[in-house]
Amino acid sequence: MDASFNRSSPLNVLHVATLNRPIREDLGYGPIETVIYNIDRGLHDLGHRSIVACSGDSLVAGTHFPTIPNAFSAYVSDDTPAYRESMRRHLALSLERAGRGDVDIIHLHDAVMTRYIFEGNVDLPVPVVMTLHVPAEDEADFKHWNASLVESSAAYFVPISEFQRQTHRNLVNLQPVVHHGVDVDVHPFECAPAERDYLLSIGRITKDKGQDLAIRVAEATGERLVIAGNVQNKAKDRAYFETLKASIDLVADADSPLTGREYYLKVMKPILDSGARIIYIGEVSSAQKKMWYLHAKATLFPIQWGEPFGLVLIESMACGTPVVALGKGSVPEIVVHGRTGFVADSVAQMVDGVRNLDRIARADCRRHVENNFSVTAMARKYAALYRRINEHCQIA
Repeated sequence: MDASFNRSSPLNVLHVATLNRPIREDLGYGPIETVIYNIDRGLHDLGHRSIVACSGDSLVAGTHFPTIPNAFSAYVSDDTPAYRESMRRHLALSLERAGRGDVDIIHLHDAVMTRYIFEGNVDLPVPVVMTLHVPAEDEADFKHWNASLVESSAAYFVPISEFQRQTHRNLVNLQPVVHHGVDVDVHPFECAPAERDYLLSIGRITKDKGQDLAIRVAEATGERLVIAGNVQNKAKDRAYFETLKASIDLVADADSPLTGREYYLKVMKPILDSGARIIYIGEVSSAQKKMWYLHAKATLFPIQWGEPFGLVLIESMACGTPVVALGKGSVPEIVVHGRTGFVADSVAQMVDGVRNLDRIARADCRRHVENNFSVTAMARKYAALYRRINEHCQIA
């Protein structure tokens, strides 16, 4: 460790990003990539040097260090020789960049990348922070790497919720929670936006996300439901979407180069004026989904698994739109029951929540995100963590 490091100097952080999607602001679906973009942006705005090792088609706030020309075309990539070669190249170039002597911390974001570290028996030049974007039960590669570590290893793991911290409680060097944050200023907000006569369900189309339950809530309350999200190249997800089709009245294309009020008038309003009750609009861009949040009566989140965080929750509330969710995983940490939405134990309770939405002030939803889940708050917590780790490693 460089003895010149001190508490007042700006930090130099190298993010080793995921490769499934580019690291940029305007993604439709890319939860981990969105978080990486937000951390980079937050650190950059705080005056730190944030270097992002990622695909060449990324657009970051800090210093862009491309390792491969383009991100993978699918969010779930097959384990092909080309995929493995791209991952190895990404790691090798990232570690070469970290070894130049001007980096204080490596911040890893891809659990699969640990396989390449473990198999290569890599000597990491500086301490490593790894954000636990994934649930505890899903990543055998990550568990394998963790099993090789001891408390003196310069590898530190950051959970994204208290729920996730409990599920990962046996990890070596487990750190305090750092909740995700969003840039509230880029989320549109109105105390009483036009329309507000539909419920929104947004996220990857899969049984775990519970779109079938969102349809049940909509049917029980007589509300219109707009479903947005991509269907990944997984057999179980494709099969699940087939079961939803019987309930979908309209499949609409909500993609358009239009933005803001023009997007609402020329794309959203015709879809909503169609008379259809259950509408599927596919995957929408970052700007487009903000408009769908803004004009929704509420966002439904009938999650069927222990979601480690759930960006949808804070994105919706940042636009002033309350959330009606099942209280699994991290949901009770993020949604304030009775103030920014309703945390339910059953579909029947979700139905009651929808019927009581007039009790929720949209300004309270927005303020809750500003106070607890902003990009700046997240970046400050990471910066403080990086400094503690550097100081600990210097002493050691």
